[in-house]
Amino acid sequence: MVDTRAAMAGIEAMPFGVAVTPGGHWAFVAAAASIEVLRVGAALAPVPVRTIPVAPASPLGETITSDGRYLLAADGTGAVVISVARAEQGTAGAVLGTLQAPASAAGAGGAIEVAVSPDGAYAFVTLEDAHRAVVFNLAKALAHGFGPADYVGSIPLELAPVGIAVSPDGRWLYATSEGGGDGADTGTLTVADLARAETDPATSVVATVDAGCEPVRVITSADGTQVWVTARASDDLLCFAAARLTSDPARALVAIVRVGEAPVGLAAARGGSLIVVADSNRFDVTGQSANLDVVNVAAALAGRPAVIGHIRSGLFPRDMAADPDGTVLVSNYGSGELEAVDVASIPAG
Repeated sequence: MVDTRAAMAGIEAMPFGVAVTPGGHWAFVAAAASIEVLRVGAALAPVPVRTIPVAPASPLGETITSDGRYLLAADGTGAVVISVARAEQGTAGAVLGTLQAPASAAGAGGAIEVAVSPDGAYAFVTLEDAHRAVVFNLAKALAHGFGPADYVGSIPLELAPVGIAVSPDGRWLYATSEGGGDGADTGTLTVADLARAETDPATSVVATVDAGCEPVRVITSADGTQVWVTARASDDLLCFAAARLTSDPARALVAIVRVGEAPVGLAAARGGSLIVVADSNRFDVTGQSANLDVVNVAAALAGRPAVIGHIRSGLFPRDMAADPDGTVLVSNYGSGELEAVDVASIPAG
C-alpha cells in the first residue's frame, strides 16, 4: 500500500454518487433516499453538515453544473435537481424538481449516471434498463417549472448503459454500455454529437467502439484529448484518443492498464498526470480486496507498467470526485463511508 494521507467520514446509508462544488468547499453524496451534505477543505476528513430528504427518489450518480448552482442526481427515469446554495445553507426548498422521461421512452428506467452540458442548459441521464440515454432541457425546467415539456428525446445505446461524460469543449457526449448490441461480452463506448443530442438525440450517435468487458464509468482529460474508461469485468483501465474515436475508431484505443478487481469509479488527479481507480471487488472474489489504484498517465500512454501503487479504501469503493484543492473523494458503498485522499501525498511513481 502507498503511504498516503486519507480520512473517512461516515455516511448513514450506502453512498453512491459524489460531487464537489467548483470552489471545493462542499460535497454532496447520494445515499438511499437522501442527499448528504458535507463541508470539505478545513480538514482532510469531510464533515457531515445535514441531510436533504429526496424520497421517494433513490439518487445514484451525481453531477454539478459548471456554475456551481445546481446538483443533479440520477433517479428513476431522469434526475432530481437541487439548489446547491439552499443545500449548503440548510434553507427550505432545496429540492427544485425532478426531470422525468415518459414511460414510452424510459421503459423500466434505471437511471444511474448524469451529465450536464457545459452551459448548464441540458442534462443527459443513462437508463441502464432502457438501453438509452435520455435528454432534458434543464434550462427550460428551471425557468418554467418541471414537467413533460422538459423531455427532449433519447440517444440509442447498447446493453446496460452506465457511465456518461461530456467533453470539456462541449462538442461530444461519451457513454459506456456494459454489453454490445449483439449480446456479446464486450461492452462499448459510444460517442454522440452533443449539439445534435440537444435537438435530435435519436440521430446524434457518430461512433461506437469496443471498450473491454462491462465498461461502467468514463471521464475525459482536462484538455479533452483522452477518454478514460473502467472495464469492470476485464479488470482494465482503458484510454482512447478522443480525436480518433470519430476519425479512426479502429485505432482509438491507445492504452490498456491492468488494475485490480472489478474497477468502477475513476478520477484524474495532480493536473491529469495520475488517474485514481476504484477497484471495487463488488462481487467479493476470493483472494481479492477492494482498494484504489494509482496510475501514471505518461507511463500508460507509453506502454510501460503504469500502476505505481495502491491506497487502502473501504468496502466497495464506487464513485469518485476530484476536489479543486487536490483531494479525491471516494464513496465506499459497502462500508458506508466517504473517503478523502490527499493526492499531493501520493509518492511520485
